[in-house]
Amino acid sequence: MNYSAELKKIVTSQYVYSSIRITLATVIPCLVLSYFGLLKEYFLFPLGTSFVALTDQPGPFIRRRNSLTFAIFCFVVVASIASLVKGIIPLVLLEVIVFGMFFSLIGVYGQRLAAVGSLALVVLAIFIDGHLTGANILKSLLIFAAGCIWFLLIFLIVTTIQPYKLASQMIGENYLQLAEFLKIKANYYQKNPDFDKLSLRIIAKQIGIKNLQEETRETVFKTRTIVNESTTISRLLMLMFLNSMDLHEKLMTSESDYKKLQESFKDTTILVKIHDYLNILSEEIANIGISLQSSARAKPISDLEVHFHELNVHYYELRNKEMTPENLENFMILRQIMMRINEITKEINEIYKVFSQNVKLAKSLSTGLDLKKFMPKEEKINFKVLKSNISLTSSHFRHAIRITIALLIGYLVSLLPFLVIGHTYWILITIVAILKPAYSITKQRNLLRFYGTVAGAVIAYGLLHFIHINAVLFGILLISMILCFSLLKGKYFWAVLFMTIYVFMSFNFLNPGNVNVIFKDRIVDTFIAGIIAFLVSYIVLPVWEHTQNLDLMKKSAESNLTYFHSVMSKFLNENFDVENYKVKRKNAIISLANLSDNFQRMISDPKNQQKKLEVVHQFVATSHLITAYTASLSQYAKSNQQYPEIDSESWSKKIESEMNQVSAILNGDKISETLRMDSRLEPEESSIEDMLHKRKTELLENEHFDIRDPNKISHLTELKNIHDVLELIYDVAKEQRKVIEKYRNEEKTTLPQS
Repeated sequence: MNYSAELKKIVTSQYVYSSIRITLATVIPCLVLSYFGLLKEYFLFPLGTSFVALTDQPGPFIRRRNSLTFAIFCFVVVASIASLVKGIIPLVLLEVIVFGMFFSLIGVYGQRLAAVGSLALVVLAIFIDGHLTGANILKSLLIFAAGCIWFLLIFLIVTTIQPYKLASQMIGENYLQLAEFLKIKANYYQKNPDFDKLSLRIIAKQIGIKNLQEETRETVFKTRTIVNESTTISRLLMLMFLNSMDLHEKLMTSESDYKKLQESFKDTTILVKIHDYLNILSEEIANIGISLQSSARAKPISDLEVHFHELNVHYYELRNKEMTPENLENFMILRQIMMRINEITKEINEIYKVFSQNVKLAKSLSTGLDLKKFMPKEEKINFKVLKSNISLTSSHFRHAIRITIALLIGYLVSLLPFLVIGHTYWILITIVAILKPAYSITKQRNLLRFYGTVAGAVIAYGLLHFIHINAVLFGILLISMILCFSLLKGKYFWAVLFMTIYVFMSFNFLNPGNVNVIFKDRIVDTFIAGIIAFLVSYIVLPVWEHTQNLDLMKKSAESNLTYFHSVMSKFLNENFDVENYKVKRKNAIISLANLSDNFQRMISDPKNQQKKLEVVHQFVATSHLITAYTASLSQYAKSNQQYPEIDSESWSKKIESEMNQVSAILNGDKISETLRMDSRLEPEESSIEDMLHKRKTELLENEHFDIRDPNKISHLTELKNIHDVLELIYDVAKEQRKVIEKYRNEEKTTLPQS
């Protein structure tokens, strides 16, 4: 492992950058207040700063600014009402119901407002018992509001100074994810790979890439300075992001029949050589990502031409020594893999060339695409959307009811005299943090929250017991805050662990010598909240993943069909619209990732709710293969080469008939006889067989053509690979149709009709 590169990935990431900004924005006022002896009196100032900071989600500047402003308004209103009705239990219960429902429901407008809603409920928890406001409520509220506004000012200053920083970091992260994706794919070429495990890792990584691409697409395409500004940086970033999506497709095209490949070349070292070279390419892609994150010009870390030449020499020597008429087709597959690797290599070299563009050539970086077509869909903020979700059929509404009931139970439990709860708000905050719309995420977070809290509390207790130097404790607090905010999105256990440490440190500075009470309260409150969250998520209007299977499978099947059709349009001599093709590609990848994500969550549902898990798994696997094989086919569609030997019309009808049958079965429609007949079409490609027979005859007569040009591939090899890819797509589509027939037949007896 390259530890230096791994460290750079972390240090230059948007998460560390954001966490440092949040930490400094929170801690600097603390230092100033502490210097003047006012920290205890003005503690709500840094608290307000940290709450508003946590609502800042990646995205366009205007949306971030507006959401921060809205968050400040919501927090101040919630804090004011909670402070005014504290102690009046009927009114407290009413505010919990009203705020619980409203701030959970605004999640229908997207993740940005969902984050504001969650933090608003945390503010409610903090102010619900008046523990922090004291006697002078107005003064406390003004201090809290000032702290909230302070972060907005910090945000405006930082984004004015570095308007491109977030976009650059997010695009860089896209390349880092692609590097990890390629590293996983490289493992297929190892000796004795675990195919099932690798397939699951590929699917999981695809989900992460899709989610990141969606976030980045919004940030880049909806940011005026990035899209419209004719500067080198704005055009460079746009082009780099579009290149990352093209590179993603090229990485997907490396899909092959790996089991057959391993069997064919198990006695050679060529596959291990490919594995090693793909890891070199992975390091180069990661290097590009790190350079983008750190806003530096990327320079190659190795000479790809030399490495690729060595791989080619090894391949051609093996080919000339081992190729026979019997294994000719195996070598054709291997040649195609070598060609794909060459394409990826050239793509990486092209990206490096973009980095070296002269400032005067800014206009040459124009994309020429209608970027509006690539923007992610988002609910418009109007009352109709909210009103339409006030129904038990809405997963958002059901989640709002669950979280409101959990908060009510948590608050009532905190009032029980025999429990002697010292910090009511810890129970409520933990409930908000754990309880998520999906049961699987709630279950996972519950365990991670408890383990992280216990581990963090033990570590913090030990630190406070053995260390009594305030400067050292303050340093630990700073590091813990930075690590907590950095890991909050991806490593929840570690985020909670460091959060617990910095909470202990904060309370120790405010109230020294009270660590035993904090230790007990923190663990007990987390345990109580965990039990409440688990029971409510399981009992109160749960939304199980299997109820969403059908809709997601429909979307995936439809997206794959339109993606395949857009690719085949080139072979059918129809107008091949690159922009339209890229939109279809985007939709197919998004639909596949959503379906895969649903399946991954379904695995964590209770066993009795994992309806038809194996069938869904098979559908996800076949969908992934169809998307990947279509991506492989698209590489030929984008070239200027013609392939009249391919019976494109018959193949198109044959494959699309199977895909249409899948959609028909999913929608409960009757399959027409025309579709069944089209599926049985036999493409007329005798010329390919003749050419293949001729080539085998040449080999028998020892006519080897030792042409070692990595950029050239024989027309016969291209034809054979196109034919094989089409055959693979058909076989997988047929298999998917059988899978979905089984699903629908079993679903009639176990699932409600859609």
